[in-house]
Amino acid sequence: MRIGELARRAGTTTRALRFYESQGLLTARRSTNGYREYDEADFRLVNEILTLQAVGLSLDDTRPFVDCLRAGHEAGDSCADSIEVYQRKLAEVDACLDRLNSVRASLLTKLAAAVARQPEPCRVTSEPNETEES
Repeated sequence: MRIGELARRAGTTTRALRFYESQGLLTARRSTNGYREYDEADFRLVNEILTLQAVGLSLDDTRPFVDCLRAGHEAGDSCADSIEVYQRKLAEVDACLDRLNSVRASLLTKLAAAVARQPEPCRVTSEPNETEES
């Protein structure tokens, strides 16, 4: 299939496919007239890349998964390098969640302290006070 058909089937752009090619993630064969030609294995690689990017992996992070598929494995995460990427990304997500939980705890503490200082809810109105008009 040509680049336009691969892009359409995969739900991406021809520009993205050319970029993947420039990054060594996708290899196009050339027909006699110079058109890029792709097959089902290429479609599978592109789907793997797009799926992994959708869950937050960078394009560079997808490399081990692509290499694993190119090596003939049924799944891109069948190889040790792919599993290592999962583990590293999970550690990054866990660290981010820890930071967010810390921020949340601080905000809850500040909110509780602010509410405790208020004998009644503080209301700010934009209407003039009736006593000021008299």
